[in-house]
Amino acid sequence: MKHKPIAAIAGLGFSELSRKPIGTSRELAAAAVDAAITDAGLKKSEIDGLLINRSPVADPDEVPLRLQNDLQLRNLGLLAAIDSEGSSAVQMVQYAAMAIRQGMAKTVVCVFSDTPVKASGGGNTFAIAMPLTGVEGWERQQGFLGASAAYALAARQHMARNGTTERQLGAYAVSCREWAALNPQAFLRTPLSIEDYLASPMVVAPFRMLDCCYPVNGAIALVVTSAKRAENGPHAPVYIHGMGQGHRGRSGLRGDGDEIGTGAPQAAKIAYKNAGVTAADVTACEFYDAFSYVGILALEEYGLCKPGEAAAYVADGHTAPGGKLPVNTGGGHLSGFYLQGVTPLSEGVIQVRGTGGERQVVNNDLLLVTGSGGCLDYHACVLLSPHAALN
Repeated sequence: MKHKPIAAIAGLGFSELSRKPIGTSRELAAAAVDAAITDAGLKKSEIDGLLINRSPVADPDEVPLRLQNDLQLRNLGLLAAIDSEGSSAVQMVQYAAMAIRQGMAKTVVCVFSDTPVKASGGGNTFAIAMPLTGVEGWERQQGFLGASAAYALAARQHMARNGTTERQLGAYAVSCREWAALNPQAFLRTPLSIEDYLASPMVVAPFRMLDCCYPVNGAIALVVTSAKRAENGPHAPVYIHGMGQGHRGRSGLRGDGDEIGTGAPQAAKIAYKNAGVTAADVTACEFYDAFSYVGILALEEYGLCKPGEAAAYVADGHTAPGGKLPVNTGGGHLSGFYLQGVTPLSEGVIQVRGTGGERQVVNNDLLLVTGSGGCLDYHACVLLSPHAALN
């Protein structure tokens, strides 16, 4: 039995992306939405749904629901701000697809916008306490600031259990840089060797600077519609065949003992089932990988590698250009740019459309795109394909 798509992505739009101040998040969001609508070959009057996502550390007024008025969108059947941290962008696409299936809207724009890089750089924006212990104020009192510290603990636990080495973390960063070198839109394209990686400054062990994401200012928007409507657009439709979420509400750091697992396997199981596929059918991946360890863990938790084997898999070159399973083909968050969940989503659309240029994967039959938020707390994924029917 052939599986038919849930919906399709018909438009993709970018604002300017920069490491310098280039406008407000609200202004950039409007620019990305306009670009996505134009890319889909539509008029604003044809848009009847708007979903908005901003960074969890941003003020709600930075990208408010009033963006609707800025865009002069009238008579929306769907309007919401989605907040599930780093999984939100993928969730926007999921909710848009479900709303379209239920007749609430016909064509929905999903947009994420952020301006974390100020005149002093992007580090201070994310230097916030993550409430991992449940003891009010403990993290800030101990100087336990930023996602890097929280993720470093999770990485250390995984490394201790599986024998993952720092060089293997470095191999993931090097693979991302190799992909970024082929992407004109990537911000870090200078060739990177494992020696360069090992010489980079330590942020919080085991993470060096090159294990961490590269935030930028900007916005990206996507237009989601029915598969039938997408077929009449100027670009090949990007069909959505599977969707899943998994939220365990903990990350392996709060009373879990030796358990490391997250909600990703739950999200994967649901997505694979409703697409009628297995992990073995996935031909490329676009992971939310704010840190190198996150990409390695995703390979295992989405069933693409056995537990404990992903680091060696990456070090053997399987995820790099020319490898058997391309991963984060635009450079990902480490070398491409960090705009949270829309970074992997946008690259997934580009690859499924076949417009990746030098970095275009040979086999784009089924792409897995993921989003992850908190400290591995919240997970969402979609399966994208250029094919309207999956065997």
